[in-house]
Amino acid sequence: MYRQLHRRLAALQKADLSDVRLEVVMTRSLLLAFAVTMLNTIGSSAEPDAFFRKDGGLESSLGQKLPSNLAPKDAVVWEQPLLPGNSTPCIHGDAIYVTTWDAEKKQLAIVSLDKNSGRRLWTRVLPPTPIERVHPVGSPASASPACDGERVYAFFGSYGLVCCDLKGNLLWSKALGPFQDEFGAASSPILLDDLVILNEDHDVDSFVIAINKLTGETVWRQPRGEFTRSYSTPVVWEHGGQKLVVIAGSLKLVAYDPRDGKPVWWVRGLSRIVDTTPVIFGDRLYLATWTPGGDQAERIAMPEFAEGLKLHDKNGDGAIGRDELPKDSPVTPRFFRMDTNLDQQLSKPEWDRHRQVFALAQNAAIAVRPGGRGDVTDTHVDWVYRRGLPTVPSPLVYQGVMYMVKDSGVITALDAQTGRLIKQLRARGRGNYYASPVAGDGKVYFLSERGVLTVLRSGQDPALLSSHDFTERIMATPVVHQGRFYVRTDQFMRCFSGP
Repeated sequence: MYRQLHRRLAALQKADLSDVRLEVVMTRSLLLAFAVTMLNTIGSSAEPDAFFRKDGGLESSLGQKLPSNLAPKDAVVWEQPLLPGNSTPCIHGDAIYVTTWDAEKKQLAIVSLDKNSGRRLWTRVLPPTPIERVHPVGSPASASPACDGERVYAFFGSYGLVCCDLKGNLLWSKALGPFQDEFGAASSPILLDDLVILNEDHDVDSFVIAINKLTGETVWRQPRGEFTRSYSTPVVWEHGGQKLVVIAGSLKLVAYDPRDGKPVWWVRGLSRIVDTTPVIFGDRLYLATWTPGGDQAERIAMPEFAEGLKLHDKNGDGAIGRDELPKDSPVTPRFFRMDTNLDQQLSKPEWDRHRQVFALAQNAAIAVRPGGRGDVTDTHVDWVYRRGLPTVPSPLVYQGVMYMVKDSGVITALDAQTGRLIKQLRARGRGNYYASPVAGDGKVYFLSERGVLTVLRSGQDPALLSSHDFTERIMATPVVHQGRFYVRTDQFMRCFSGP
C-alpha cells in the first residue's frame, strides 16, 4: 500500500494537467482504502485481552440476541469433536482457544478452533512430562487459557505456564511445579498490561506470581504462606485510576499492587477452601464461598493438640499418625493436606495450623466496596449472606441481581445492592455444579455436571424459560460472545445462535 501511494504521487508530479483530475480521484481511493486497512488493523490489535471470567460471565456485545431454547436443531451453528478438559474456552478475534487432556496417550495440548465454523486451526501438543495428580472429577487441563491478540498463554499445573503465538508455535515455557496437592491445580492465568499473573494456593509454598508476557521471566513473586489450598482465579479491579489484583483464598480476600505484589487491603471471613472467582460489577466486588464445615450449624472442629494426643497417640511418640485416627474422624479424609512434610503423622504445628483454619472458616457471600488500606473487614463490606452458597461455580451479577447455584441445583437470586433475597428456584439439572453461570440478552444460563442446561429469565422476578439435556458431562463454564452461546462438553464444542 505504501509503495503504491508513493508511485501515484511521483506520477502526479510528471503528469499533464488533463491527467491530474483522474489521478487525484485514484489517489483518494487509495488513501481511503489505506485508512480502512489501518482502522481494521488498529481495531483488531486493540481488542481487549481475553481470559477466564474477565467480564464476569456477561455477554461481551450489547444488543445481541441469545437463544432461549437450545433444543431445536437449527439453534446449532456448528459442533466440533474435542478431547476432554475442564478449561473454559477463551475467545479472541476469530479464534477459540482451549486446553485438552488425552488420558490414553497421556498428552496435554492447546487447541485453536475457528470461532465461526468450529474448524480446527491448530493443535500444540506439549512434550511428555510426569502428570500431576488431580481430583477424581478434575483434569490436568483445568486452567483456562488467556489471549492478548498476539500470544496465547496456558497453564498446566505442575507442567507450568506456556506461551504460543497465534499459529501455535511455542514461544516460551516456564516450569512452576510440582505442587503438593493431590487435587492438582486449577487457577487460571490472567493478563494485566505486560504481565501474566497466576495464583497458586496449595498445601505448602503458596504464592502469586507476575511474569513478563514477552519473555516468561519473573517480574515479582509474592509468598502466600498463610494460605492453604484453594483454586480461585484472580481478578483485576480498577478504581480511581488504580489497578489492583484481587485474590480470594483460604479465610481471606486480598488486594495486591500489580507493580510489586505488595498487599494493599484484605477482608477476613471466607471459607477454608475457595474455588470461586470474585466478580466486579459497578463499583462493588462480589464473592460467594462455601466448603463443608464452615456453617455455624455444621462446623468441623478439632480439639487442642494435647487432647488429640490423649485420644489418638497410641504409640506415645508425641505425634498423631494416620493409622492412629479413626475412620470417622474429620481429620482422616483431610490428612494429606495437613501432613505438610509428608511423614504420615501430624506434629503440633501441623495440627494447630488446620485447627485454626477450621475454627475461623466462614461460608458467606459478600459485597465489598473499593478503597481502604490494611484490614477493611469492618469498614468496606456492605453485606453478608449465608444461604444457598455455591461450592465451585462463581457467582454472577447481572442487571442488579446476584445469582448463585449450589449442588443439587438450588438457584439463589439476591439484590446486589442490599443482599436481600429476591427468590430461590430449582434448576432442572440436579446433581453437582462446576460450570459458572453466564448471562446476556435478559437470560441467565446454568449448566450441571450431568449436562442439563437451565435458562432463566433475569430480573427482579426470575423465572424458568427452558431447559435442555446434552446427555454429556459438562465441567467447563460456557461463554456468551457476540450473540452466540458456546458450550464445551467432555466430547464436543458446540456453538448456538440466537433467533
